[in-house]
Amino acid sequence: MALASGRLLDVSTVDAELKTALPRLAISVRAETDADLDFSAALYALTREAELAAVDWPADAKRAFCRQQFDAQHAHYRQHYPAAQFLVVELDGAPVGRAYFEETGKELRLMEITLTEAARNRGIGGAMSELLLRQAHASGLSMGLHVEPFNPARRLYQRQGFRDVETRGLYVYMVCEPSATVSPPLS
Repeated sequence: MALASGRLLDVSTVDAELKTALPRLAISVRAETDADLDFSAALYALTREAELAAVDWPADAKRAFCRQQFDAQHAHYRQHYPAAQFLVVELDGAPVGRAYFEETGKELRLMEITLTEAARNRGIGGAMSELLLRQAHASGLSMGLHVEPFNPARRLYQRQGFRDVETRGLYVYMVCEPSATVSPPLS
């Protein structure tokens, strides 16, 4: 059942569900603000480090390139996903990641979950995608996402029931359809 706002999930529901899923961690989520954009840009740059290691550019040029790419990505998300939720994930009160998703009439589109190195492999990304998946399925929606073929998260998505639909440029578009048996909606 959708919330009064028309959204399946609001920030407080995602926050409560993530805390329930990971009780051993002092974790929370909140809406991203303009004050978070420098953090989000730095997080984006972390995802490009390996790729840019082979490029013979000064560090300042790499930082400027990554900021330009982040700004373009963020503008793209805002334009093409106007109803998206942009969340910051915090651990022990400090930002450690971001989760972006949008609900449409046909699917819940996971745009991205990105975590700092220190926050990876602690169950955060898996718990976040699982709670989004459960809510989408409980509402009769599929969940779709794009992932790079070499991204380790792809294996997680496959375990969660996502299947490859098609290759779209550099990404594999994956979908997980609701099953006949669905979990109860999140409160």
